[in-house]
Amino acid sequence: MQLLYAQTRDSELTKRDLLKRYDTGVDQSFELLMFTLFIFINVTRLAVEDEKKRKAKHIKNEEDQIYTAKLFNNALIQSMATSGVLEDEFLRYKFKERVDSDFFRKMYVEFAKKEEYAAYLKAEDTIELHLDILLELFRFLRKNEYFSDVLDDNYANWMDDKSLVIGTMKKMIKDLPVTGRFFDAYYPDKETARDYGQVLLKEVGKNEPYLLSIIEPTLKNWDADRLAIIDMILLKMALAEFLYFPTIPTKVTLNEYLEVSKQYSTPKSKDFINGVLDRIMKTLEAEGKINKEGRGLIQ
Repeated sequence: MQLLYAQTRDSELTKRDLLKRYDTGVDQSFELLMFTLFIFINVTRLAVEDEKKRKAKHIKNEEDQIYTAKLFNNALIQSMATSGVLEDEFLRYKFKERVDSDFFRKMYVEFAKKEEYAAYLKAEDTIELHLDILLELFRFLRKNEYFSDVLDDNYANWMDDKSLVIGTMKKMIKDLPVTGRFFDAYYPDKETARDYGQVLLKEVGKNEPYLLSIIEPTLKNWDADRLAIIDMILLKMALAEFLYFPTIPTKVTLNEYLEVSKQYSTPKSKDFINGVLDRIMKTLEAEGKINKEGRGLIQ
């Protein structure tokens, strides 16, 4: 959507330019995920520093006496923290140069104040216990404004990819412990990045006049030239999915583009797009132009 929008602003952008930008965007999304993982691991590492400070105290309270750095020393985090291949990736991206150590410390200190962390320190160690606190830590981070600012400062695509990164990070944590190049499994697969994303971009560009010829008759009391640019782009993309992606149910397409419109277009766009796509879908189905694979896909 953003690439097609960019093309409306810059007529000199070629199809090759768009595809190149698309590939770059996929790589940036993965790098953003890795940067988030880098921050997550380094916040847990501050538990070791905390333990050293507590042990160095001349007068220790009860919390100091029972404290251990198990937030970092548990087997789940250690499977990533001791991974040489993961560290090599972090070095390749030069993540250490982007984040001040005070940021990690601030995040850890704030998290250490939570009741959940205090309860974790007192509880008997189990894999389930470690998993729960790591998920709680990530929940705390993603809701923290400072955390979001750091990601936004480093990656312009943070707000766009936020939900994707959060979902993937949660899955990654739940998959702990890990081995080898575990992170490769989270790079967008060929079916998602190439067979869907690239093909959608190509189909919209190649068939734009045809798509427009279907859309325009459904725009009751609307001038296509005065339609919000984003709305028109979303209509073309959804229509392309109806026509050229036989494995994607029409209902899924409709719901997805309504969600996108709520995030990126005007307050009235959701209802407008829903009405137009519903009319187009019914017309094309009646004409036998929507052919989906598998029983029940046109729903």
